[in-house]
Amino acid sequence: MDDPDRDPPAAEPGGAPPHRAAMPPAQLVEHFFRHETGRLHGALIRLLGVQNLPLAEDVAQEALLRALRLWSIGGVPPNPSAWITQVAMNLARDALRHRRMSLAKQPGIILHLEHRLPRGEMPGDGEAEIRDDTLRLMFVCCHPALAADAQVVLALKVIGGFGPGEIARAFLSTEAAIEKQLTRMKQRIRDAGIAFAIPQGPELAARLDGVLAVLYLIFNEGYKASGGDRLLREDLCEEAVRLLSLLVAHPAGDAPRAHALLALMLLTAARFPSRLDEQGALLRLDEQDRSKWNRALIDRGLLHLAAAARGEELSDYHLQAGIAAIHCTAPDGASTDWVRIVAHYDEFLRRKPSPVVALNRAVAVAHRDGPRAGLDAIAAIPRLDRLDSHHLLPAVRGELYWRLGDHAAAAEHFRLALQLAHVGPEQHHLARMLERSEHRRSPAGGET
Repeated sequence: MDDPDRDPPAAEPGGAPPHRAAMPPAQLVEHFFRHETGRLHGALIRLLGVQNLPLAEDVAQEALLRALRLWSIGGVPPNPSAWITQVAMNLARDALRHRRMSLAKQPGIILHLEHRLPRGEMPGDGEAEIRDDTLRLMFVCCHPALAADAQVVLALKVIGGFGPGEIARAFLSTEAAIEKQLTRMKQRIRDAGIAFAIPQGPELAARLDGVLAVLYLIFNEGYKASGGDRLLREDLCEEAVRLLSLLVAHPAGDAPRAHALLALMLLTAARFPSRLDEQGALLRLDEQDRSKWNRALIDRGLLHLAAAARGEELSDYHLQAGIAAIHCTAPDGASTDWVRIVAHYDEFLRRKPSPVVALNRAVAVAHRDGPRAGLDAIAAIPRLDRLDSHHLLPAVRGELYWRLGDHAAAAEHFRLALQLAHVGPEQHHLARMLERSEHRRSPAGGET
């Protein structure tokens, strides 16, 4: 059965992406909304100041809306990234002129903007500077003046381009509550006078964990979307890998746990080509064609895992990357070292006693000791009711009962899982499992 870890895959970094200008305008604008929101916000905030974060968000949104309207009529420009950035900067300049700001500050900001960005300049090619802006914005969002969850919520919105609904699903909250939290956080940033800068020394460690948590969640949403018709959202995966690669290359992020997280991403990304079949249906781990796994990504991931081993630090990312490495280095499913995987989950569960981690461990126990042992491990999970709304719990139970030959129980659990699933490919997969289980039952309810 498929391992329900949410260790998300990504498009191969450094690979040649499709020519963006060839995309339909609506698809291209969606691409920019996901890939360039953080970059655009970072560039705007560098010029406007963190206190003008809401203005930067409004300007970026308006620039993307103009792109959708104008590109649909006149076609996509040769350099769409530069076009959007130029429009955003022009809008920011106009907005500053019309806002009621201090007379002592307004002219200086506008002159600074115009000096840095003449109207004839087409920004978007200064890649090093743009990346540095994104990195700074990540650390701004994860300022210790904000609560840990608040840091992640703000960064998902400002950098990842997540909507309140998506964030609410990730935090098991409501859209209204997330909207209120975002408003409070932006006010807190203004009141605290948070600077647009990467901290140094002890302040850095306090923010790095928040940055990594944000990238982890973006990665997870890309690997397994929380809703919609697509299970995989390669754009989010690719952006998470890009940002984390940038982070570990910078002194601010060159830490073992950051390398461990990047290793997890890359090792999972290696399995991306075999995650779905040609019709877009979900493939379980034991159904995947391992010859399609990307060996270059595996090698790169193992290098970062080795870099993560320096020192005495052991994080949750180390343990998850270790599990991913065991999968990626096994020549076939039968050769997977489930004993080591269970040992990793034992330590992970000790560090993070959550029902989700415990469910993942139960899957590994079932592979090591058999389906009955897996069901017993599930029954022993504390606070199991927290997974009542999660389709993975009945899906795992259904698979284990199927392996035991109890097809009636398997069908019952697959039916419940199908009711709880929200993503198209998962729904199709569960419907297939349900049909398979019901087919094996006789009309009287017995087994055929």
